[in-house]
Amino acid sequence: MLTRHTTLTQFLIEERRRHPGATGDLNGLILDIAVACKAIAERIAGGALHGALGATAATNSHGETQQALDVAANEIFLRATEWGGHVAGMVSEELAEPHQIPAPYPRGKYLLVFDPLDGSSNIDVNVSVGSIFSILRAPTTTDGPVPTEAFLQPGSEQVCAGYAIYGPATLLVISVGTGVHEFTLDPNLGEFILTRPDIRIPTATAEFAVNASNRRFWEPAVVRYVDECLAGRTGPREKDFTMRWVASLVAETHRILTRGGVFLYPRDSKDPARLGRLRLLYEANPVAFLVEQAGGRASTGRARVLDVVPADVHERVALIFGAAEEVDRIDAYHREALVEDLDIPLYSTRGLFRRAG
Repeated sequence: MLTRHTTLTQFLIEERRRHPGATGDLNGLILDIAVACKAIAERIAGGALHGALGATAATNSHGETQQALDVAANEIFLRATEWGGHVAGMVSEELAEPHQIPAPYPRGKYLLVFDPLDGSSNIDVNVSVGSIFSILRAPTTTDGPVPTEAFLQPGSEQVCAGYAIYGPATLLVISVGTGVHEFTLDPNLGEFILTRPDIRIPTATAEFAVNASNRRFWEPAVVRYVDECLAGRTGPREKDFTMRWVASLVAETHRILTRGGVFLYPRDSKDPARLGRLRLLYEANPVAFLVEQAGGRASTGRARVLDVVPADVHERVALIFGAAEEVDRIDAYHREALVEDLDIPLYSTRGLFRRAG
């Protein structure tokens, strides 16, 4: 029986016993990822003492300035996971192209996609950051380089997803499709210990997270939802809401998994060519997988996130997730806005004369 002293290794062994045909490769990969997270936590904890602060002169695959810890965390993830024979290839936010496993190492049956350090802009001000990862099945043949197309799987195909959050405590939150479970790093033992099994998100909430500075770029459905929340008891929702924004997807996700809420990073008109801001494969999909496993919902505003088929390994999407009732309401507002647009197409959001608001 699992107890409050259950280690990550013990937990994974118990999960494997449910599947007699399992080889243990997935467990091995998750444990390698845990080692990477421990190493990153130690590097972050040292801060300026380890030369971990500040930006580099380089940019990542998205043209964003890389922090010193972005580069270090990416290298830690690669070195910790490529050698064990569990992975056939990897995709990282920090690399323009998929990472192929070096020739001396055996190929595995899984693909790993990850953001090695989410929220890195918060490092210098000592706010919580994290790592996000997703595990997919690799093609059955492992001869030659893994093609980019092999990574372009919808989120519903994930076999495991999770994140580490580096805050006052280092936590690892994972799902292998049997609920969401939180492990806390015991610095004395060097082990992740199960501290919160079977996490559930409340269906209703009075808390939302959104970057309000982007309001002028939002679609009408999002403006409507946020305005109703801000109207409080005197508005149509007839209750007061609290607004939050940390600028770290991991921190936002963990707060919602801990006490509920809803998060919005919607599609906007700041860059009309983009369908959203967050990366589908290694940000939106793993978060959506965890949220759904915890009883919540995750949407783009137009579709279930886990149903979106990616066209590029660094594809971006809108992301709305959290309490099921709130996500359903936001989706309904998007549908209503679409019907309204279709009624007067020349004045729709995609029409010749786009309406204000």
